[in-house]
Amino acid sequence: MKALFLSLVIALAADVPLDNADEEARAQALMRELRCVACENEPVSQSAAPIAEDMRTRIREMVGEGSTDQEVRDWFESRYGEFVLFRPKGNSLSGALLWIGPFALLAIGGLIGFLTARRKRTVARDIEAEDV
Repeated sequence: MKALFLSLVIALAADVPLDNADEEARAQALMRELRCVACENEPVSQSAAPIAEDMRTRIREMVGEGSTDQEVRDWFESRYGEFVLFRPKGNSLSGALLWIGPFALLAIGGLIGFLTARRKRTVARDIEAEDV
């Protein structure tokens, strides 16, 4: 009975909101920006994984201690890598490929399509001229 009561108290104490409403709003916003490392495509705010509970608690602790949003993001990034951020910075080579890669591929595809269409048009004109 004591173990059941203790586990209930721990479960209820895990997600205790901050007393200051502004700080709690900041913490909630950060929880939506950080990815759960166990669930991968779910924000910390919506995940039911035990590690997400720990992450929510740590976010609230850091916000309550006066850390800025960037300091909280940096702490999680240093611990779990850039993967934890829903909006990667794009400072590294992989970040640059992530942000620039799709546009570069689209431009290359458009250039190939343009050159192919232009080449076929030139070949078609040459054939018409020979047949006349």
